[in-house]
Amino acid sequence: MRLLRTRAGRLEAGAFAVEGPQGVREACVMASGLRTVYATASALDRFPEMIASARSNRAEVVMVTDDVLDAMAETLAPQGVIAVCDLIDASLEDVIRPAARMAVVLESAADPGNVGTIIRTADAAGADGVVLTGGSTDPFNGKVVRATAGSIFHLPVVESVDLSLLVNRVKEAGMALVVATGDGEHDLFDWIGEAPKSVCWAFGTEAHGVSDELRAAADVRIRIPILGSAESLNVGSAVAVCLFAEVAHRRGRLKPSHEDPTH
Repeated sequence: MRLLRTRAGRLEAGAFAVEGPQGVREACVMASGLRTVYATASALDRFPEMIASARSNRAEVVMVTDDVLDAMAETLAPQGVIAVCDLIDASLEDVIRPAARMAVVLESAADPGNVGTIIRTADAAGADGVVLTGGSTDPFNGKVVRATAGSIFHLPVVESVDLSLLVNRVKEAGMALVVATGDGEHDLFDWIGEAPKSVCWAFGTEAHGVSDELRAAADVRIRIPILGSAESLNVGSAVAVCLFAEVAHRRGRLKPSHEDPTH
């Protein structure tokens, strides 16, 4: 298990670890890729359906003591279960493709908690996948996996993608590249009514924003209006606002208003 705590170790083993019942439950319903579930005696009693699902997928179920599980875990409260799964292979073409309606690109996203939260948000919004450019954190890092709350199993996540390759692929797929930046020319809520059917949303880091290369490649640069005194939004919050604005637009929930918003 210690081997799986590093990127090099995960690549060597071709596997990653999932801690806690929420993530392990999602791992257990996979058709393939689940290797082993380690569980304490109390966890075997508390999660019988999860364990049955693991066994039906021909995964090995190993009972361990509380002390052993605690020693295996990265967290202080793994809640009695840890799974080991095959690394999930995904390609850029799985996410950026002509039939895709919504994709998310994170440029140089280094914070694992943010990355995991964004993968979960993208899953909740029905996105086709998430792309991480070079310099981003490993999506199978333990903290990322825990923050996804199982969403790592629901949609393709592609890592270490060259930015120029990504931009070319977006153009070839016929998706609109929409970059979120604080100085964007278009207010998100003014523009969203014009959003095309296929959008690739791109976000930079909170410290540095998007690169000049990504900014220049954008078809549209949008900004999220800040109405209070906050300087900006956390990138995870910004992703949620943009994706669910698009969801609302698609469902006809956002109606044009001719009223002065200050009244």
